[in-house]
Amino acid sequence: MTNIQTKLETMLTLQNEMNRWVHEDWNSQGFEWYRAVWVEASEMLEHYGWKWWKHQQPDLAQVKLEVIDIVHFCLSMQLETGKSLSEIATAIGNEFNAPRQTDDIRTTIELLAVETLKDQQAHFSIIAGLMHHLQMDFDELYKKYVGKNVLNIFRQDHGYKQGSYIKVWNGREDNEYLEDILGELDIDSDNFRDDIYTSLSRAYPASSQPAG
Repeated sequence: MTNIQTKLETMLTLQNEMNRWVHEDWNSQGFEWYRAVWVEASEMLEHYGWKWWKHQQPDLAQVKLEVIDIVHFCLSMQLETGKSLSEIATAIGNEFNAPRQTDDIRTTIELLAVETLKDQQAHFSIIAGLMHHLQMDFDELYKKYVGKNVLNIFRQDHGYKQGSYIKVWNGREDNEYLEDILGELDIDSDNFRDDIYTSLSRAYPASSQPAG
């Protein structure tokens, strides 16, 4: 649990920082995180496929990305409780150790949507169940979560809001570079987050780097 505990505290810290990009006093705005969760769950189902009247091939990479997006919103819900990072991380870790799932990923996605709409709370145990369907372990979740979070911050630092950020670098999208970077770095490093940012900075076209 200790390793997961530390990583969850890192994720919670990053989530708070990312939310502050949206609003400095984000946790008192009454944002409807639960609504974002069930909408993302619907998108996840679309990426996996559910239409019996046409051929559909599950896009597992996109399904996993939807899991990551849902984790962002669920972490935000937990941060709003005002509890310490340690307390929140322990509670989330306990849920990850008790996954809830059905026999089919489609109905597990629906279970997440239903339970979220019912109480408007975070359900990490069901997220863990979805991860089990996807053969996605916690380290993969952590790697993808931190990577996406750092990329979002990198974009903001390089003019995303102002419209000056360049998303395609030398013919490849920034998220493709991110995948390469994540495959090369040690997720257990104390500097994992900073290493991602540094690697993104090195890959970003030199002509696009902010002056200074």
